Amino acid sequence: MVRDGYIYGLSLLAVSAVLVWATGGNWAWSIAPLLLAAFFLWFFRDPQRTVPADPGLIVSPGDGLVTETVAIATPDGPRQRISIFLSVFDVHVNRSPIGGVLGSVRYQRGQYLNAMNPASADHNEQNIVTVRGQGIEVTFKQIAGLLARRIVFNLREGDTVERGQRVGLIKFGSRVDVLLPLEATLRVKVGQRVKGGASILAAMPEGAGQ
Repeated sequence: MVRDGYIYGLSLLAVSAVLVWATGGNWAWSIAPLLLAAFFLWFFRDPQRTVPADPGLIVSPGDGLVTETVAIATPDGPRQRISIFLSVFDVHVNRSPIGGVLGSVRYQRGQYLNAMNPASADHNEQNIVTVRGQGIEVTFKQIAGLLARRIVFNLREGDTVERGQRVGLIKFGSRVDVLLPLEATLRVKVGQRVKGGASILAAMPEGAGQ
């Protein structure tokens, strides 16, 4: 479990105990904080994942629903973008899509549009991370949503990461976008559910980037 789960969960359990004590043992007052404590302990779960080991694979940085796969133009040339929507029911721990070195980490202030809205990819608060490794470059964005108000990223530029390594989280409903090389072969489609660190989003052609 992510540390935040213990902070929120145990705090609410303490509130529940105080309410029971203050009301002379009336458990009715403790129901709401107990339910909230259970929700936070569940929401901040951090399950173990089996990360695919074959070379050239790009895995999902988060759990959720694939809402878009599209070719886009970027300042660095054409890329493929995969968008994944994380509801409040999904695991919100984020993982690195490939192994390599963090070439850049850039936080961008912004709005809090619904994460299902395509405009959120450009206008919402987000953290943009580029990983260089395996002869390729992959960028992923942690994008705040309508409910999300905090993006957590635990590493910095120059750090080395493994494929599927935990790197942070987005609290509550949100979105992650992944920008892939144009030559990558997609392994997912719109409407498919994926798991962070375990689901393969795409594969590079053999020998690509070498």
